[in-house]
Amino acid sequence: MKLRGFEEVKTPIIQIPTKLPLHGSQHSCAFDFYSKEKVALTPKGKHRFTTDVKAYMQTNEYLEVVVRSSIGMKRGLRLTNQVAKVDADFYSNFSNDGNISIELQNTTDKIVSIEIGERIAQGIFMEYLMADEGSYSVPEDYIRTGGIGHTNEK
Repeated sequence: MKLRGFEEVKTPIIQIPTKLPLHGSQHSCAFDFYSKEKVALTPKGKHRFTTDVKAYMQTNEYLEVVVRSSIGMKRGLRLTNQVAKVDADFYSNFSNDGNISIELQNTTDKIVSIEIGERIAQGIFMEYLMADEGSYSVPEDYIRTGGIGHTNEK
């Protein structure tokens, strides 16, 4: 039985080999996500990186995606949504098969280049607690069909 991890989406968008997220060291809490594109981020510009990776996990877990500290502190890049949370039901959803995108913004006044294979973000599997019954806006048998930003939308 698989508990949590990463797989390549069924139909990759970028036709180069997909590198699944890995731990940077034996004691790292996060998994590094890799760029499949060579991009020059203009000053104050942003770019959405397609990873062609999806995450599977238990129903009481989510994947938190944050920018790598070296990208943020040393190079002035940040996630446009600051912290991304990937829900368990994002996996294999109808609209994009759970393909995780990472959008970075350049906060500097210089061009910042990202190379193919460069580590751009980190994902950490987290557990969460549920509230009492009656706190949910969707029925128990609801099936997610939408991709990014489409929880509870059809």
